[in-house]
Amino acid sequence: MLKGSLKQIRHVTAVPRHEAKGLVADVYDRAGREFGILAPPLALHSPAPETLAACWVLLRETLLVDGRAGRAAKEAVATGVSQANECAYCVDVHRAKLQTLTGPDTAPLAALTDWARGLTTAGDPPRPAPFPAEHAPELLATAVTFHYLNRMVRLFLPDSPVPAAAPRAGRGPALRIVARAMRPDTGTTVTAGASLGLLPAAPLPAALSWARPEPAVADALARAVACVDASAEHWVPEPVRELLHAELAVSDGTPPGPSRAWLDPLTDRLTPDQRPAARLSLLVALAPYQITDADVTAFRAGRPGDRELVELAAWASLTAAVRAGSRFTAPLPDARPTRPAPAGG
Repeated sequence: MLKGSLKQIRHVTAVPRHEAKGLVADVYDRAGREFGILAPPLALHSPAPETLAACWVLLRETLLVDGRAGRAAKEAVATGVSQANECAYCVDVHRAKLQTLTGPDTAPLAALTDWARGLTTAGDPPRPAPFPAEHAPELLATAVTFHYLNRMVRLFLPDSPVPAAAPRAGRGPALRIVARAMRPDTGTTVTAGASLGLLPAAPLPAALSWARPEPAVADALARAVACVDASAEHWVPEPVRELLHAELAVSDGTPPGPSRAWLDPLTDRLTPDQRPAARLSLLVALAPYQITDADVTAFRAGRPGDRELVELAAWASLTAAVRAGSRFTAPLPDARPTRPAPAGG
């Protein structure tokens, strides 16, 4: 199942490992050593090398680094956010991984998953965070990463890494195989900040200021956001970018729908050549469950390359994730960094 997993990717063709060159090969090698597998949610970014690097930096520096919070706590957050976003693929993978780290769910980790599941919408008073203040930057950044990845996965991957034709009784064992593979190679230490050199330095968005107490986490968020934004600015029309930002600014995180009647009034004001990108970016950011193959086909009519599709989806997904992160609050704002920012490599 692991060997053929890249065949699950829809709409784009991932670069095969044996054909990878340059930045793509570098990220693939790092993922093999430090994640254990070339996971489809990462590989689907490979038609856009810089975006692939941004995804890896986010994933590595939030989920994989064994920092203050620990991998099990981060997997609990990944599971809760994925449940809130109804990303069945990510729920399957990260709940299975959590169980390989802890056995059956423990009460503290179950509370953390439940807390993370509530990070999707605004309006309700924030619930007390079930973790120490010094864990906040890592756990909140993990939540941002999965608000991003859930949207990408819902567009480009099926509902589960286990093939639909697999016997029901075999799903659990198959997921455990995937989960156990998600670990660093023997003797490999996943140290904070070692991926940062893949991307240029950038300022941290003010919306994510809660990350500052952990310099490597803050730097990863800053570099990834700047990289993905820069890729979109090269070709996504400015009216499309302005529209998405405007709609996210007034969104409380509640998905629109259940119909798609909300979409046409927003995009009718744009020119015909701008509408496909605008519609797809709005759907990715606000209602990924409403995306159809026809939306992708309409976008491809003007932008047939895999790179543009990945870049548009990544920009919409990460812009939405940063908006979600802007609603997060650190439990104790007095947390202080206790280690210097590591050098990128």
